[in-house]
Amino acid sequence: MNRPGEHAAETLTFGCRLNIAESETMRALAARAGFADALIVNTCAVTGEAEAQARQAIRRAAREQPGRPILVTGCAAQIAPAAWAELPGVVRVIGNGQKLDPAAWSAPVVPIRRDMPMGLAAGGGTRAFLAVQQGCDHACTFCIIPQGRGPARAMPVAEAVAAVRDLATRHAEVVLTGVDLASHPELAALIRAVLREVPELPRLRLSSLDPAALDEDFWAVFAEEARLMPHLHLSAQHGHDLILKRMKRRHSRADLLQLFTRARALRPDVALGADLIAGFPTETEEQLCAMTDLVAEAKLAFLHVFPYSARAGTPAARMPQLPMPLRRERAARLRLAGDAERARFLASRIGEVEEVLMEADGIGHTPHFAPVRLAGAARGRLLRARITASDGRMLTAEEAA
Repeated sequence: MNRPGEHAAETLTFGCRLNIAESETMRALAARAGFADALIVNTCAVTGEAEAQARQAIRRAAREQPGRPILVTGCAAQIAPAAWAELPGVVRVIGNGQKLDPAAWSAPVVPIRRDMPMGLAAGGGTRAFLAVQQGCDHACTFCIIPQGRGPARAMPVAEAVAAVRDLATRHAEVVLTGVDLASHPELAALIRAVLREVPELPRLRLSSLDPAALDEDFWAVFAEEARLMPHLHLSAQHGHDLILKRMKRRHSRADLLQLFTRARALRPDVALGADLIAGFPTETEEQLCAMTDLVAEAKLAFLHVFPYSARAGTPAARMPQLPMPLRRERAARLRLAGDAERARFLASRIGEVEEVLMEADGIGHTPHFAPVRLAGAARGRLLRARITASDGRMLTAEEAA
């Protein structure tokens, strides 16, 4: 959460890195429109839990700070604006199609539009997020995000390069992000152009990628560009072919394993992560075990695990549902499998000298996005550090000469 400042609203962000990126721009837009004391709630529609957390936050804010204006936006608000407008303290619901439009923040009435514009927003910390892609053209049976973000669109390469050049004056690392980043038709060319035209940028990172969209040009860039971080996070979603088919994903288990093998062949020290859903409708114990086995076989060190959440209006919501306690139990087991791989990966870095980007409270991240504790190092520094220990969740390091 961003704390209120003298000239900026406060933002409370749920969901993806794209939402995080957009919140910083919205905070400034709201302040310029006269909402400097407002709370902006940027919602997510991926799971019912994310929506419930946002509603609880709004009710709590209205109760604790009565009279404070609350503005709501994001994918959940886009899909059901009337329901969010009825919550206490909410003075405006702004659709995804207008959240980055300055006019929307000052207009007396803001109709909801679906055409989410292309735009960027920088993070306020040591790394910045740049949205180079919006929307999604796929029809995964569990996902409602296309209804909140609209069809896929891409930022032109030249525009992205200019944006990164500006961000590099304030940040040591830029993360390229999007709803379906890998669908950007010129992703590999964009990466090359950024690293060629902005030599002063030390680190470029990618957000979650669709495994089915990674082409030969992408793999060439991944192999050749040292400033592209050795960290791939994939929207795998499951590890059993039948469930992947019912999800209407465009890859198989074998495709995933081949992809992970290729990534390690090109960059042996790569850190791999994945988005995974436990408890999808009809999932059996055997199918869940196929997913935990995938985590171990592929050595997936950084997992985002979600218990399946039925979203009204999606095909999966009409399939036979598993009990929610079972979904949560399976998600917990999947997280344990991920914890074991994370601990193994972190232990493998002990003794290595890493380039660490320092953040708040003596914590930084390596190129693999592994968290590092390094006491006394100033925020914003990019330094060399020798890894001395791991507790299974975080590394400990000392500054190297």
